[in-house]
Amino acid sequence: MPTLFYTFVSTMIRYFFIFAVLSVMLSGCNKTDDEKAAALLADIDSLCSRGCYCETLDSIVALRSRFPAAVEARKKALVVWQTASLKMAQKDIAHTDSLLQATIADIAVTTDLYKANMLRVRRDSLKARYEAMCGVVRMIHMRQKQNSQADN
Repeated sequence: MPTLFYTFVSTMIRYFFIFAVLSVMLSGCNKTDDEKAAALLADIDSLCSRGCYCETLDSIVALRSRFPAAVEARKKALVVWQTASLKMAQKDIAHTDSLLQATIADIAVTTDLYKANMLRVRRDSLKARYEAMCGVVRMIHMRQKQNSQADN
């Protein structure tokens, strides 16, 4: 009787060991969320380097929603997000500044009082937009500085 029990126990231990080894092997084959997000992160980097900043930001939002547990990929995407946002804001500042300069020049040569007043309203609106975008750039620079200090 004792030999039958020992045979049964040794067989169960052997099966348990085989099951444990197979479980470890199969779980090692699964990709982590960071590995799954790597392809999308490469696309994001490509979009940003080509100057497609809106698409870059949209892709980062998609990465965040599809891979919420991919911490390293999200950290890298944050850096790209800041870079793309900064480039978009700088582009917007340049465009707003050129519109502002053109509006100021138009005010100087306009003789119609109504048109001059409407141009002044436009000038004030463009100045407010310019100031707001400069504030965005300052905030992005501040965040980038904080992130670089945190990394060191």
